[in-house]
Amino acid sequence: MANAEQRMKNLLRLATQQGASDIHLTVGRYPTFRVDGKLYPFTEDAILTPDSSEEMCYSIISEEKKKILLKEGQVDFSYNFKDKARFRVNAFFQQGFISMAFRLVPREIKTLKELMLPEILYDFTKVPQGLFLVVGPTGHGKSTTLAALINEINHTQEKHILTIEDPIEYVYEPDRCLIEQREVFQDSESFGLALKSLFRQDANVALVGEMRDLETISTTLTAAETGHLIFATLHTNDSPQTIDRIVDVFPSHQQNQVRSQLANVLLGVVSQRLLSKVDGGRIPALELMIKNHAVENLIRESKQYQIDNVIATCSEEGMIAMDNYLADLVKQGLITVETGITYAKDAKNFETLLKLQ
Repeated sequence: MANAEQRMKNLLRLATQQGASDIHLTVGRYPTFRVDGKLYPFTEDAILTPDSSEEMCYSIISEEKKKILLKEGQVDFSYNFKDKARFRVNAFFQQGFISMAFRLVPREIKTLKELMLPEILYDFTKVPQGLFLVVGPTGHGKSTTLAALINEINHTQEKHILTIEDPIEYVYEPDRCLIEQREVFQDSESFGLALKSLFRQDANVALVGEMRDLETISTTLTAAETGHLIFATLHTNDSPQTIDRIVDVFPSHQQNQVRSQLANVLLGVVSQRLLSKVDGGRIPALELMIKNHAVENLIRESKQYQIDNVIATCSEEGMIAMDNYLADLVKQGLITVETGITYAKDAKNFETLLKLQ
């Protein structure tokens, strides 16, 4: 086990040195790093065997999390590596063997400017209540963007901030704010229960790691409606799909009421992707929907499929259409045309935008 722990630490150290965002350990394969979105097998190490994979997992997992892994087949946890790096880890069984996926969580929380994101997103930190959502696929920077917004509040306002995560990712150093971070399944049995406690904890701002189920979504909407500023994530692709996902979670007889509630509390939705840059590294591209009267009415009337048209025609209000953002990145020489086409919502529209520039 000692050799397994040392091997594990060597891989983690090397991954941080090479700027890897993820590490994958799978039986029958070399340890694999994801760098700038691409996977690279680390062939200087040995191919993982069932025994070595299990020993490496057991060298860093707590007994409590190990019990969950063996009972449920998967478990999430965080791991601090010598105070140099922090990882979000998912251990799971596949074909009867243990695999692990590590996501590097930088210790430093960057600003929006450092992340190359538009600072208009800070506007959502200045309102007293409501719901702001950051959406997109796994691994495209949602947590990093949310951390920048929470830390902006931490440095500029006097608030009580509560984060509810599974597991805790970024660790905040309180500045002007009181910040408390709760890990689901360690500090609370579920997202829903932790959110319900929010009402008795005198919190002003809450970060909900993920709106996963009916209870969590329902309680999040209520919290945003009753004087709290809520930041949350969903694994959806854009604003219309996000609204559909939230509404569809509820039974049909409640959906009209939920549309009205969501129309009231929603502040905006940012959908983002991390793209490969021409000169290496990655850069975010985003779509930003800011709720206005038109958007509010479309949500109430279940016409969210028309929201894309509102985004495209309301840039003067700060809204950002994905295809426009991608075209700007191409114009600046930051991404290739091919990358832009890959992520465009409407390839023909994107190509038209390039011709107009």
